[in-house]
Amino acid sequence: MLDDSLLDSPEALARADRRGLLRGAAEAGARVRTAVRFAEEAGVSSLRPEGRPRAILIAGPGAASVCVADLIDTLAGAACPVVRLQPTGVAPAAGALRWNLPGWAGPVDLLLIATPDGTEPGLELLAEQAYRRGCSVTSVAPAGSPLHETVGAKHGLAVPMAKSLHAEYEEGAAAGPDALWALLTPMLALLDRAGLIEAAPDSLQKVADRLDATAERCGPAIATYSNPAKTLAAELDESLPLIWTEGPPAGPVGRRFAAMLAEIAGRAALAGELPEALPAHGALLTGNLAAGGDPEDFFRDRVDEPQALRARAVLLRDRPTGGLSAAPAARELALGHDIAISELEPQEGSDLESLAELIAVTDFAAVYLALASGGSS
Repeated sequence: MLDDSLLDSPEALARADRRGLLRGAAEAGARVRTAVRFAEEAGVSSLRPEGRPRAILIAGPGAASVCVADLIDTLAGAACPVVRLQPTGVAPAAGALRWNLPGWAGPVDLLLIATPDGTEPGLELLAEQAYRRGCSVTSVAPAGSPLHETVGAKHGLAVPMAKSLHAEYEEGAAAGPDALWALLTPMLALLDRAGLIEAAPDSLQKVADRLDATAERCGPAIATYSNPAKTLAAELDESLPLIWTEGPPAGPVGRRFAAMLAEIAGRAALAGELPEALPAHGALLTGNLAAGGDPEDFFRDRVDEPQALRARAVLLRDRPTGGLSAAPAARELALGHDIAISELEPQEGSDLESLAELIAVTDFAAVYLALASGGSS
């Protein structure tokens, strides 16, 4: 059960936040600015690519790297195929993971490596394999890590990962919400130089500003009734979130939100893109997860029973309502089955700014849900 009183107590939230997740979420804008500076110092702004790569290959461990690949695929996939290299291994440990290039990879392809660790031998082997094939290689990893040194020594582009502003939280920050921006920002700057997306330094500055503005709206000192992240966290208590997204940029946000709910809050969630999500999740709205669904005796005593898990729809849209939209059908389907629905829409801005706002709000919501339900340690 979620502790509502904890949500409106900044001091209690700070005591519960042993991993510094709220601080990490609030630092996302600062991480973007630092990452832009590191990318410039590494020489990204002076690059003069000779044409676009045939394909972009992305490798790295963990949820942040998965989201990096998902976002780049959404933003650049129309101009260039994007392939995430899935790791293999006997355990999710740095020393056990291995990555391999596809057989067709060669000199006209670009390999991007993103890791908040940098000690993975498998990524070093992947970089060596890419050099032998003639692939261009760019890495974002902590400065001084074996991977950072390996890529730099082989004439690849090694960009140091922007660290947390607070050293005492650095261990937890690697898996925190802001790790995404530390890994993603240099790659956005690189792909801007390659002509695949629009992410010039001034555009990334606007992303940082949007993240800062969202952090102010969603911070622990803001009361639940006017805090969209706390409100969403409270609405998702004792529910199975069905995260429905509309618009290509919102798709990765929904998938990241589901991953953050699982990893940080220990909550299951399902994500799908409209309109396909409606038939895919339709049976969940009429079964035991539906409001009022109860296969047992209606008259039995429920005083000592836990609250039944119910579905709740979460609609994430990258643009306000207008034009062709499946949102009305989604609302009708949910409300027609007495399923509550939460909605998030960003303010006007570029695709990158809209993505940043939606990611920030849902990151804060996942953290608040974890802290208020005792799921973070």
